[in-house]
Amino acid sequence: MKQIDGAEQLAHINQKVIEKGQVLPAVKLTDGTQVQTGTVATLLHNIVLYNAGERGLVEQELILAIPTLFKVGLFDLFSVEEWMIGENQGRKFVGQHAKHYQNSQKLNIK
Repeated sequence: MKQIDGAEQLAHINQKVIEKGQVLPAVKLTDGTQVQTGTVATLLHNIVLYNAGERGLVEQELILAIPTLFKVGLFDLFSVEEWMIGENQGRKFVGQHAKHYQNSQKLNIK
């Protein structure tokens, strides 16, 4: 079974958007990759925090989510470039770091 880097950390981070005592499962995609559920919900929550002025840990959590977001197809639905346009600073932050991740993956393939 393939697992995305940082999946265990992401599982812990994603708990912040659910009621105490609840657990978000990891699921296996058709290609065998295991991903953590709740990542998109936590991303949206963290963008709100980022836009309210929080940095540091929130930035790290947003960046950690990016590989999973690519894997589940979020950046196929809304391109990295679309994330970088507009006035929403949290969305721009995600877009910029997603672009960096995307470029680093292209270099790893070559």
